[in-house]
Amino acid sequence: MATRTRETSGEPVPFDAHGIEPVPTGDRDSTPLHLFWIWMGANIAPINWVLGALGIILGLSLVQTILVVVVGNVIGCAIFGLFSVMGHRTGVNQMVLARSAFGRRGAYVPGVAQMLLAMGWLGVNTWIVLDLAMGVLRELGYDAGSGARYAVGFGIMLLQVLIAIYGYYAIRSFEKWTVPIAAAIMVLMTVLAAVEVDIAWNRSDLSGGESFTSMTQLMTAIGVGWGISWLTYSSDYSRFTRTDFTDRQVFWGTSLGMFIPTVWLATLGAAIASTNTEADPSRIVAEVFGVMTIPVLLVILHGPVATNILNIYSASLAALSLDIKIPRWKISAAAGVLGSIVLVFFLRSDSFAQSFDHWMISIIVWISPWAGITLVEYYVLRRGRVDVDGLYAPPERSPFGDVNWRAIGSLVAGLIAGWAWEFGLVEEFQGPVAKALGNTDFSWLAGMLVAGGLYYVTARKRVGPGTSKPTEMTARSAAGD
Repeated sequence: MATRTRETSGEPVPFDAHGIEPVPTGDRDSTPLHLFWIWMGANIAPINWVLGALGIILGLSLVQTILVVVVGNVIGCAIFGLFSVMGHRTGVNQMVLARSAFGRRGAYVPGVAQMLLAMGWLGVNTWIVLDLAMGVLRELGYDAGSGARYAVGFGIMLLQVLIAIYGYYAIRSFEKWTVPIAAAIMVLMTVLAAVEVDIAWNRSDLSGGESFTSMTQLMTAIGVGWGISWLTYSSDYSRFTRTDFTDRQVFWGTSLGMFIPTVWLATLGAAIASTNTEADPSRIVAEVFGVMTIPVLLVILHGPVATNILNIYSASLAALSLDIKIPRWKISAAAGVLGSIVLVFFLRSDSFAQSFDHWMISIIVWISPWAGITLVEYYVLRRGRVDVDGLYAPPERSPFGDVNWRAIGSLVAGLIAGWAWEFGLVEEFQGPVAKALGNTDFSWLAGMLVAGGLYYVTARKRVGPGTSKPTEMTARSAAGD
């Protein structure tokens, strides 16, 4: 059946008036290909060049870095696909779905964390793109000062806030039409890098246990951890997908949209960085491409916009899930302000590696246990069946209760377990288990297994007959898949 959307019908892109209520079937006109472009756009961004370079900075060889990136993202992107299926089945965004496990107001806990997370990513992404953009400008003979960095950064921030305020349909159109162009330029850049760069495949400053330690740290930062860092966003966009598409199609559309650009660009960044382990990643990337600096600059400036419009939009949905009675566009504007504050913090930072490692740890340590609880709640205890109407009932009448302390307790236990097996560049975040086991970092796994396992043991009797019923979408999926 031919797909007819607002883009193909010639209608102007409408303002997205949806909040956190379930998206009506008539408004769900997106396809798995739209999801692919959305998540491709979110990850075909300069930050992934830097992520690949991080492996080299940590002392790993190029081969080791690529191995971690590929294996880790197979796992992380598969988990991400499962979360996207939740939104497709229900038409509900991710933080409202959290009410099933945490309770009607207990879900405020992950909701606040997600809101702050999304706002913080605004500053992180813009900071990294500024570092790269300034390197490109140096290649063009313009050595911009700090004033120019701030001006460009705040200009990018304003553009992405305006797109996110307009909403989902504008985001979808932006990604659909700009990402293929950015991908084409990236292909040329990849070919040029392969020709111009003398790649060092096996050069490493580490051996034995030191290599394994750095590989576990990289796995947390950009392997499994990278897919996990997006889990709290996933259903916000899949909820617009047409109900006649299967769960399998949604899974692959989102998983591949995440996996392909992340692995591709991280490999490119690592290959370029392998020529000089001491250089700033942004300077390495900018210096390689010579006559391609103008197209490179276009890709660099596209990257944070394509990523951050998702951050702003999801931050506004997370805020609305807290029962905040403010128009979505005002929350999006506020997200831009807070993101600008984070941007200033990173611009004043002296160490890329330490700042980014610190940031990723703060994300993974809380998202992993939340993800373990959510997976157990939706796929194990409720078997993909959830009372959508009950998600919106007042706390005193909600079938999921007001606050589910089992989920809150499991989350706290998972946070402690994640911290205990975390080893980052910041000494205060290094846990006792990580130090005792050779400075390894399995914080993502410890947090997810402890929180998910404890929640299963303590909450399995909470989901009984009559407390979980199928939605129309779930019933169709069960019959068709």
